[in-house]
Amino acid sequence: MTSVFSYLITMFGAMFWMFRVAITIASSVSESFPISPLNFSVEVILLFVTLICMIFIIKRNILGALAYFVAYGFYFGTDLYNGITNIINGQSVATDYVSLFISFLGVLIPFLTVMDIFLNKDRTGAATNKKTDWFYKNKDYDRQYDERADRNQYKF
Repeated sequence: MTSVFSYLITMFGAMFWMFRVAITIASSVSESFPISPLNFSVEVILLFVTLICMIFIIKRNILGALAYFVAYGFYFGTDLYNGITNIINGQSVATDYVSLFISFLGVLIPFLTVMDIFLNKDRTGAATNKKTDWFYKNKDYDRQYDERADRNQYKF
């Protein structure tokens, strides 16, 4: 990850994952919380899938980001669509707006992650740096240094 935007999107994804973990735990212990999981069993599976996808996202793998986007798109996209249609039909309440916002974030963060990895020209985790690559990736310099060290055999 080379840009600040990449770091921020990954951090927002991790914070959103922790938020979903807190919601799932609150729901499992029957704690009152304004937001509840859409489907508890699918939510638990999605949390583990997201954990694996986060590893691939940190490594800048496009397939991990696509899996993250597809999983969240199917899970939160249906709720987002249903919430928008309820608002259009005038059948919404105040809690629907909070759920709609969370679903919107659940679709937006993976979309930004995919676009960041796909459009970033430095997809690898360690990008090249012209200021230091002449030293670290220069095999000729290593050979010259080794030859000099071999010739300088001082005897005491």
